[in-house]
Amino acid sequence: MQGNIHKLTLIDFVVFETGFLKNAVLILGFSMFVAACSQVSIWTGIVPVTGQTLAVLLTGAILGSRRGALTMIAYVVIGVTGIPFWFSFGGPAGMARLIGPTGGYLIGFVAMAFVSGWFAERGWDRKIVLTVISMMAASIVMYVSGLAWLYRFVPEGGLLKVGLYPFIIGDVLKIALAALLLPAGWKIIDYLKK
Repeated sequence: MQGNIHKLTLIDFVVFETGFLKNAVLILGFSMFVAACSQVSIWTGIVPVTGQTLAVLLTGAILGSRRGALTMIAYVVIGVTGIPFWFSFGGPAGMARLIGPTGGYLIGFVAMAFVSGWFAERGWDRKIVLTVISMMAASIVMYVSGLAWLYRFVPEGGLLKVGLYPFIIGDVLKIALAALLLPAGWKIIDYLKK
């Protein structure tokens, strides 16, 4: 039974007794955080390298699986309205981004945040090695969605060259950063609880 117990996530130690309004503020606030991180973007082809994936991983781990996934749903819904500077800088805005080459990645962010949060709820964000493993699992889920959708937009044989390989180094660095930040956050909380 011990393995099924959900542990508290980082946000549970910062915001006590979350109700509907507090959850709505958290979801909107973290959606804005992801939007801000998406502005750090470099277009290497038809899919940009952005700060979004780091923000999505952190959002899921900090908020937990359900709030993390809801945050990413809100992020996508707000983005498809066409609000400027919501999705990564450059490229089409609004619904065109969702139905274009990057749409599968955007949808994959929902699952990515859920998986990241699911692992965090089980304490995997408290140790560096476990954080790396959980962030890799969450990233794989996002890539499955992104590549499955991108397949329609690239010539045969070019899928991984366009949709995966350009992002590996950046994702390794983002996962490493998340693996440092999350356990450090827990150490700070443990220190403050004393």
